[in-house]
Amino acid sequence: MRRYMRRALTRREKLVLGAMLVLAAITALVVLAAVQLKPILTSLATTRVANTVTGIVGAAVNETVYADGVDYDRLIAFEKDGEGRVCALKSNMAEFNRLQSDVLAKILERMADVDTRELSIPVGTLTGSPLLAGRGPAITVRMQSVGSPGARFENEFTDAGINQTRHRILLVVDVSVSILLPGFSTGTRVSSEFTVAQTVIVGSVPESYTYFPSDRIEETAEDYILNG
Repeated sequence: MRRYMRRALTRREKLVLGAMLVLAAITALVVLAAVQLKPILTSLATTRVANTVTGIVGAAVNETVYADGVDYDRLIAFEKDGEGRVCALKSNMAEFNRLQSDVLAKILERMADVDTRELSIPVGTLTGSPLLAGRGPAITVRMQSVGSPGARFENEFTDAGINQTRHRILLVVDVSVSILLPGFSTGTRVSSEFTVAQTVIVGSVPESYTYFPSDRIEETAEDYILNG
């Protein structure tokens, strides 16, 4: 019967085997760290992107709405009865449409100019240690717009005192973005609200107003009945 002798490993083979074991251990640690740090990275990336988008939307509204100023009278016209009381409000469809288009165009323009360096997250920040925050190699975060941003105008009527009503015109902007990270992706939706114009109406709330919804602004206007 033949006996098979186990050959001793050469030095080179031992080094190769040791290197493979070290590489496997490092890979396992990296995978484990990635799994544990994924929620932290996702949270930080989502916050960073949300803050960036909020700043973009705010800057776009400042440039297109607030820079030149928007007078309430340019957006809304009063209809009065024979006694001079406000009985109805009518919106300026062309002006609402212009503001909406300008804001959306400026948002898309600014989002296209965002540099990934502005969104990168240093690895040290993921540790939660104040000493390591902002240190180490950066993880690249990219954001991509999902569809087109949406903008709509809303009306708000609130009591402003005895026989007075405050009418606010609000601009609500919604931006959905996809967040691309190494090995996975996530997404978020950022909503911002701005007061475009407001006034105080003396007297009871008008019985009706003609409002052109911004998402169907070119369609036939609808009359909405408000509670007096």
